[in-house]
Formats: sequence, C-alpha cells, structure tokens
Amino acid sequence: MQQRFQDLDWIGLALWIFRAVIIVLILWGTVATILDNPYSADQWTDIIIFGIAQGSLYALIAIGYTLVYGVLFMINFAHGEFFMSGIVTATVLVATPMASTGFLSRQPILSLLIIALVAMIVSVSVSLLTERIAYRPLRKAPRLVPLITAIGASFFWQYFFRGMFGSQVIPFPVPPQIKGTVSILGTEVLKTHILVIIVTIIMLIGLQFFIIRTRTGKSIRAVAEDKDSAALMGIDVDRAVSITFATGAAMAGIAGVLFALVFTQVHFYMGFFPGLKAFTAAVLGGIGSIPGAALGGLLLGLFESVGPILFLEGVGVPAPHQLKDVIAFTMLVLVLIFRPQGILGERLAEKKA
Repeated sequence: MQQRFQDLDWIGLALWIFRAVIIVLILWGTVATILDNPYSADQWTDIIIFGIAQGSLYALIAIGYTLVYGVLFMINFAHGEFFMSGIVTATVLVATPMASTGFLSRQPILSLLIIALVAMIVSVSVSLLTERIAYRPLRKAPRLVPLITAIGASFFWQYFFRGMFGSQVIPFPVPPQIKGTVSILGTEVLKTHILVIIVTIIMLIGLQFFIIRTRTGKSIRAVAEDKDSAALMGIDVDRAVSITFATGAAMAGIAGVLFALVFTQVHFYMGFFPGLKAFTAAVLGGIGSIPGAALGGLLLGLFESVGPILFLEGVGVPAPHQLKDVIAFTMLVLVLIFRPQGILGERLAEKKA
C-alpha cells in the first residue's frame, strides 16, 4: 500500500482535480444561467454575432502568427504592431481627410477600398522592414534571441508611431451607409458586424487558395517543411520568408480596418491586446495551422462574448464582462491540458519541436 502511494503521480492527480473543478464550475454556471434565463432569444443572438465578429478579427490577426511560426518556428510578437501601423497611418493620412471633404460619405465603397489598400501597404512595409533588419540576421541564432528581438521590435514600432501621430486616441470616421442595423430573421444585427464576417470569410478562402494552389504558396509550404531541401530544389528561401511576412501583415492590415469600423477609434497602443488575443487564438487552434488559427480566433471571440454571461452570471458573479479575459484564458488552458498541440494542431516531430 505504501509503495502505491509512492508511485502515484501526484502532479497528474492535481491536474485532473483542477480540470474536474473547472468543468464542474462551468457546468454549474451554465445550468444556473439557462434555468434563470435572463436574456431573450434576440439578445442571445446579438451576443453570439458579436462574438463571431470579434473572433473573425482575432482570426485574421492570428494567421500572421501561425504563418511565421509555420515557416520559421518563431513567435513574432511584433505582429500586433503590424496590425496597428496600417490602420493608424490610413486613418490619419487618408480616412480623416476623406471624411472632412465629404468624399467618404459620397463614395463609401471606394473610400474603404483606398483605406484598406493604404493600411495593407503600410503593414506589409513595416513587416518586411522588420524581417529584413531584425529577423533575417538572426535566422540561425538560438530561438530565444529572435523572440527577444521581436519584443524589442514591438516596442520600437509602438513608440515610432506614437512619435509620428501622437499618443491621443484618434476617431475613425465610419461611412453613414454602414452605420446602424439590418434585420436578419427578426433580429437586428449591426452592419459593421456583418461586414467583418463577410470580409473575413473572403480573406480566409483567398488565403487558403493562395497557400494550397499557387506556385508561391507551394514554395512557402516547402520552406516550412525543410529549408535546406527547399534551397537545394531551387527555391529562394529568403523570398519565401519575406512573402510569408507580407501575407500575414496584409491580413493584419485588413483586420485593422475592420477593427476601426467596429470600435471607431485607433491609437498607437491598439496592437498589443488584439495581438495577444490573436496569439492565444493561434495556440488554441494549433500554432502553424491556418484553419486552426481561424477556428481558434472564432472560438476565442465566442468565449469572450458568451462565456461571462453563460458561466458567471447565473452564479451571481457581479460585472461578469470584466472577467472575459479570465474566461478566454481559462478555456485556453482547458483545451491545452486535454490537447496540448491545439484543436487542429499536429504533434511536431522532434527535429521541428
């Protein structure tokens, strides 16, 4: 009997108890909320749609993390600043002048396309500059070195754009044509949320086609599999890596425009928390997997939107929405405990891990 106690995996037992406690609390809160039923069906629909729209933004940003990790096996913590740089620049230099002249109201579609194009160009330029100056010389360095460099690059770009455009919050002008709501199956849904979801679906389909079907996408996948073998086959590894950074940054630039349309303001620090959430979404879905990043972003947005009400409000927790980050990261921990590689991730070979 004493030998059995000595051989018992106490850490594993503690983890199982932790899992059981969290799951019981989630089920308890969910059942209590459902029985209390404090919200109508329309209100639940609004909450879910907001979660899907927010998750769509996370998905677009998370793709940049997962693309770079899939090719270089590094976490690019400066990616949130790629997201910020494009929309802040486009707001100050393009959107605000368009709104002041009335062009934004007269030509909303053309205006948004121009704003998106400028945001993408700036985001891609910043990402390529960062990759060429900060990351490429350290490609063969130990993994901790590029990670620290990425954190430094993140701070550099934050304060670079603060110096250019100031530290104040800048209002983003939204065209009047996409303000308000539309009725879908009897539920009033914000036009901006619909736009976010539609654009995200189009971008994800386009990215999947680019990676799977095009010659450039195949070269990126070859470099991700084995850089040395890809180079021997005649693939320009540096070019493939640069295109990977540019593709992720372009998606982040589009996400910045959609973010500004939903929240109607931008500032130099806006990339930090969405970037952190997008990295969490990439890990949740399976870092290195594009479908995983999309699924992880969607689930994270839903956890943040639905979770506080569903899990906490029924048990009397005051101001549950202030704990949305706790809910999101708790769900991440639970997923990673049961499936460490993420929902759609694969266990990496020892050579790659």
